[in-house]
Amino acid sequence: MPMMRRARVSDHRTLVECVHRWWGDSRTPAEARELSLLLPRLFLQCFAGTSLVAEDSTGVKAFLVGLHSGDNGEDAYIHFVGVDPALRGRGLARGLYTAFFDRAAEAGRREVRAVTSPGNTGSIAFHRALGFSLVASDDEVGGVPVHRDYDGPGQDRVCFRRKIEV
Repeated sequence: MPMMRRARVSDHRTLVECVHRWWGDSRTPAEARELSLLLPRLFLQCFAGTSLVAEDSTGVKAFLVGLHSGDNGEDAYIHFVGVDPALRGRGLARGLYTAFFDRAAEAGRREVRAVTSPGNTGSIAFHRALGFSLVASDDEVGGVPVHRDYDGPGQDRVCFRRKIEV
């Protein structure tokens, strides 16, 4: 099983390459590159201490980029998570989330938030299985509340929140 460690700024290139490879099974190369734009170096320059990488002797197998809110001392946010497709379903993402929850609680955070795309049914099911609740919205698709234009025009999102024990 891969070992988990704190992320480093020097992981940036590798994580972007992982996004290109790992999402290549469900997206075109251009779409995978576009998705990797959600991981600018800035996230690791500012939030490496709250982000995690799981790796073994052959390289990165999973990662979680998360942060503690600078404006709300009770909130933490999971921004981006990736798992090598060959290892999905083996608990790596759950382990990263659990470690993030534990570290957030140690820092006095009381709630973790996350978002996903409305069409990402696997992500929606995963978050719900981890105890996240869906944040209500004025719109709904397939019984799931959808926040229209959340990340800009046409960028709809499903929003989650999960209380954590401090």
